[in-house]
Amino acid sequence: MPELVHLDVDHGVGIVRLDRPPANTISLQLSMELLTALEEAGSRDDVGALVLWGGPKLFAAGADIKEMVEQGPDEIREQVTKLGDACDLLEAMPKVSIAAITGFALGGGFELSLACDLRYAADDAKVGQPEVRLGVIPGAGGTQRMTWLAGAGVARDLTYTGRQVDAQEAKALRLIERVLPAGEVFESARRVSPGRRSSSSPSSAPMTSARACGPSSRGVHPSSGATDGILPSMWRLRDGAEGVNAEE
Repeated sequence: MPELVHLDVDHGVGIVRLDRPPANTISLQLSMELLTALEEAGSRDDVGALVLWGGPKLFAAGADIKEMVEQGPDEIREQVTKLGDACDLLEAMPKVSIAAITGFALGGGFELSLACDLRYAADDAKVGQPEVRLGVIPGAGGTQRMTWLAGAGVARDLTYTGRQVDAQEAKALRLIERVLPAGEVFESARRVSPGRRSSSSPSSAPMTSARACGPSSRGVHPSSGATDGILPSMWRLRDGAEGVNAEE
């Protein structure tokens, strides 16, 4: 079985790449491998920061619909829980993380990017939470993180409508921090990562900053726990499965 997530270290920057072509859809296996990669990156002394990306064409197009349509509530719960655990671990990690978004970051893919400290997006990228079109809701903390980043109105708009927004609008909404030419997104994220080894940047400074600006500083952790039980319940009522079948 091929590896779906790769971890490489470049001058103190841990590069976590999703590698499940053609669309980096998020399966249970991918979520489990992502958890393992993040745990390793978090424990390594030679990793001071993280860049999460899906390659030059696409970040992640969301859940694996073909896998989900065959699953019941218990299987859905496991998949959502693992992705939520990966998001929570990514957010809580005391190392600065940057999502390098190319192509699309949708559904669970967008939720992963929201768990990072910063998001750099290609000028032709699109992001969104289209789950409502499948008859379900974001289950890995996306609604809570959007609310914290951009406010309740923006979170409701994107969650209720399922619409996708381009990079410029996403930046205006405060959902991403930088918009760059597609060919520069990854290099920019890697180059400016605060954990990158340099004589002028002590390795402890980025981690201290990450703690200061992290979830504990907000007084509330946007854990996926608030929604991870709702999505399987919706699946049990078959709304979710019928929505998925309609999309195929």
